[in-house]
Order: sequence, then structure tokens, then C-alpha cells
Amino acid sequence: MNALVTYFSASGVTRAVAERLADAIGAPLYEIAPKTPYTDADLNWMDKQSRSTLEMRDETSRPPMRDADAPIKDADVIFVGFPVWWYREPSIIDTFLEAYDFSGKTIVPFATSGSSGLGKAPERMGRLAKTKALAGRRFPANVSAQELKAWADELKLS
Repeated sequence: MNALVTYFSASGVTRAVAERLADAIGAPLYEIAPKTPYTDADLNWMDKQSRSTLEMRDETSRPPMRDADAPIKDADVIFVGFPVWWYREPSIIDTFLEAYDFSGKTIVPFATSGSSGLGKAPERMGRLAKTKALAGRRFPANVSAQELKAWADELKLS
């Protein structure tokens, strides 16, 4: 499998899972980073005026990314990791999916969350990237590299 592991992480949890996944499958790692990093106040989902709340309330919101140099062209399978926000992928993931040509590639969502599933995120992600997106999976913060490798192998994407 010629894969790339990409991720957005607000608190470091998704970053740690993405790093374990990339190591487990021998894939390069790319951080999807917002141009303006999120502060704790931005991430306060209880504040109806916080940056993340406003972005997630507007499905057309596309926060700018720090850069657009992900090595997408070099991979056939793109793992896209994110924390579940408002029962879907954060808006910065939508920015990422619309910034590149994913023609002929497979998107594999993976998420971190205490309990929320991926909801309609995989369907939305495939639509935004204009390519096939698998159902994906949610993982707890403490998922092992062995579990991640077994999951990637089960996908039979090689």
C-alpha cells in the first residue's frame, strides 16, 4: 500500500494516534494545520461564539491552512485523522479535502473521540474530495500500534 497519513489535532490526541499509525504502516506523516492555531478559547464548544463553534455551525466554513504542500500525489491511499467535532470532521479537514486533487485515490478517515462515532463524515469527505472514502473508524487515545496495523491490514488496500 502506497499510503500517506494526514491528520488535524487540536489537543495532541489525534497527533499521537496518527504518529502510531504512520509508524505501524511505514507511511509518511503530514499535519493538516490551520494558518491561525486554535487557542483554548477557540475550542470552547460551550461558547456559542467561539471560533470552532462558529466554523462548525457553518458547513461552508473553510478555515485557511498553514500550507498546502501535502505529498498527496505520491500516495494512493490517504488516511485522514481528526477529532470528532459536532458529530463530523472539523472544517479544516474540509479545507484540506478541497485543496488537492484526490482523483483515483482512496480516503480512509480515522477519528479520535471519547464516544462519538464518525457519523456522516466519511460520506461528506468522499463528496468533498471527489473520490472514494471508506467508512473509517474511531479510536480511543490509547489505541496501540498493533491495533492500528491490524485495522490497516484488514482494509486490504495493497
